[in-house]
Amino acid sequence: MRTAYIDAVLSVAALIPAGHVLSYGDIAVLLESGGPRQVGSVLARYGSDVPWWRVIRAGGLPPQGHDERALAQYLSEGTALRGKTTGEDASWRVDMRTARWNPDDAQLAALDAVREDMARQEAPDVDLSVPRDGLEP
Repeated sequence: MRTAYIDAVLSVAALIPAGHVLSYGDIAVLLESGGPRQVGSVLARYGSDVPWWRVIRAGGLPPQGHDERALAQYLSEGTALRGKTTGEDASWRVDMRTARWNPDDAQLAALDAVREDMARQEAPDVDLSVPRDGLEP
């Protein structure tokens, strides 16, 4: 996987404020690159140093296999939840309508900078000292 894409996904995850979430697909749309599976793969492999619990499945379910750890984070951050969070019949999810992060203008500028940095890193290097048509400058 491209290093620039990995860095961009992790940067977006780090920007999500406490108490808010984005879906894997939301991040792909913000980056204008990849899809939910690619974002999930990055977080599964490299996301331990960012707030991974703030990136969830579109239906409001936490990252697979991390329900208990994620729930503890959601409760401590005041993330809006739906359903019963305790007991044998616990069945909860994040309330996407309430908890989905809606960035303000300054946050959108930070997201734009992440996307632009990714694009810049992925652009091929062009040596301007060598003429493209073989002619001297």
